Amino acid sequence: MANLDRPIVLVGPAGVGKTTVGKKLANSLGVSFVDTDALFVKDHGPISEFFAQNGEYAFRKLEEDYLAFSLTQKAVISTGGGVVLSSINQEAMKSATVVYLSTDGTHMQKRISQGNRPLIKNGIEDWRRLYDQRKPLYESVADITIDCSGHPIKQTLSEIKAALDNHG
Repeated sequence: MANLDRPIVLVGPAGVGKTTVGKKLANSLGVSFVDTDALFVKDHGPISEFFAQNGEYAFRKLEEDYLAFSLTQKAVISTGGGVVLSSINQEAMKSATVVYLSTDGTHMQKRISQGNRPLIKNGIEDWRRLYDQRKPLYESVADITIDCSGHPIKQTLSEIKAALDNHG
């Protein structure tokens, strides 16, 4: 693959594998990897604690700043599941190639039980409700959609790279 002329932003629901796929994709493309949630945690501590103390609105405003900063870099960027809720973020992502990691949800029960996610208190029911609400937003910002339902990471990566070659 040729030079990365725009950042690549990974969007999708919580637990779909944006961070894992993003790290491997960045490594294989020879560019930096940025995780907007990790940047937030480094500066503000655990997202669930910030949510509890300051609310979702305060988190989303800061998330806009972390995304804007990340988009200035030649990088693969992993985002939080709710990044698409902000119209500011939707507009900002137009400067990048956005890859939506979609899923049918069959493997999500196990994945989401392993994290402390502030909007997923009731497990798979909350996850499904959020995904159903956000799915049209993921689809609207995406340049490329990759269904990674039950696929090995290697397959997801090769599908993303092939789509990037065809997209650019």
